[in-house]
Amino acid sequence: MYEKAFQLEIITPSQVVFRDEATSLTAPGTEGSFQVLFNHAPLLSSLEVGEIKVKDRTGRDLRYATSGGFVEVNDNHVVVLADTAEKVEEIDVERAKSAKARAEERLHQKKEHVDEGRARAALMRAMNRLRLSQRH
Repeated sequence: MYEKAFQLEIITPSQVVFRDEATSLTAPGTEGSFQVLFNHAPLLSSLEVGEIKVKDRTGRDLRYATSGGFVEVNDNHVVVLADTAEKVEEIDVERAKSAKARAEERLHQKKEHVDEGRARAALMRAMNRLRLSQRH
């Protein structure tokens, strides 16, 4: 089956993670996961912690762990501005386990100086990275 491609860019504050043609993008929108294909209607969406899936023009499936950001779709050009986007196969599992343990410890301390929202966000990011690395 021939699938038409669109231009896709996945950009983080530190690097361009992907810049090429793709035939599919699936992203974790804050209102639910969504998929973008060729000729998708214009869209602007925020992202939450989760998995970005890309099917590139050669049919290869690429997966990234993300901690949030934004997606803009307009005229077969898609830009993902992600807080982070880490290839699933490159996830440092030990680092993710340590981050999870630190976040859980902060949440269990219940001290005044602990930023509970920040600790919860760190826990969600670590758990996402571990979950995705296990499926790889």
